[in-house]
Amino acid sequence: MSRAFVFPGQGAQTVGMGKDLAEAYPAARAVFDEVDEALGERLSALIWQGSAEDLTLTANAQPALMATSLAAMRALEAEGVSVTDAAFVAGHSLGEYSALAAAGALSVGDCARLLRTRGRAMQEAVPVGQGAMAAVLGLGLDDVREVASEAAQGEVCEAANDNDPAQVVVSGHKAAVERAVEIAKGKGAKRALLLPVSAPFHCALMQPAAEAMEAALADVEIAAPRVPVVANVRAEAVSDPEEIRKLLVAQVTGAVRWRESVLWMAGQGVTHASEIGAGKALSGMIRRIAREIECTCVGTPAEVAAAAGG
Repeated sequence: MSRAFVFPGQGAQTVGMGKDLAEAYPAARAVFDEVDEALGERLSALIWQGSAEDLTLTANAQPALMATSLAAMRALEAEGVSVTDAAFVAGHSLGEYSALAAAGALSVGDCARLLRTRGRAMQEAVPVGQGAMAAVLGLGLDDVREVASEAAQGEVCEAANDNDPAQVVVSGHKAAVERAVEIAKGKGAKRALLLPVSAPFHCALMQPAAEAMEAALADVEIAAPRVPVVANVRAEAVSDPEEIRKLLVAQVTGAVRWRESVLWMAGQGVTHASEIGAGKALSGMIRRIAREIECTCVGTPAEVAAAAGG
């Protein structure tokens, strides 16, 4: 069995996530402690007892999801499953940072600080209310690109997330994205709906955030990952630390090529994907992209034990 470990992105967060892992595994608890120390605040308290509204703020959700993913990974390791048991690691948007930390390319502390910077920079890049994102269901990538191009009308509107064969997300100026929703419906989309997000991620409007991340990443040590990381903007594996640094900057404005990333891994012989951390969104996408890949979720002590063969 050739395996991949995959790490979720924003939207998977829920209050209480990872608490049972921290209670069951000292190594998982240590991850939350390390993140709290790196940020100089008790993010763990917000994750476990805070409000959903506060947890959903981009600057909180990004490090919180990484912490939960890394806690699950450490729990797996405590049960004898190593990251090197995977042929590849990959993550959806911020999940790429979780994948890099799991593979040892980034320290947990550096990863938490980078994601806090990334979350704030992405939030601040566009004034609230000026940007939007929308999911288009039932049209392929090329069709959605045509929709976005037609909707732009001098504004920014781009295909931002190629999630699976039936779901592509567009991002850009709010009015342009609203036009894209109506155009997509007219071109036969099953559904097209605005997403409850606070900023237009993965499009040209995020350029100020890309510049902030370039500055932040310049000061961070990146090691060669113990397992190749499938990069969002490349949809293929990379291992060179300087290449990783550049791609993390490009990822802020670039599209998340998740569908192509999964097809690439399937083409490399991957037959099993373990979704590490909160939620089950990636498993659903993977099943729609490559039915031959078996998916399991690893986010609770019971799921850790099952994944370790217990």
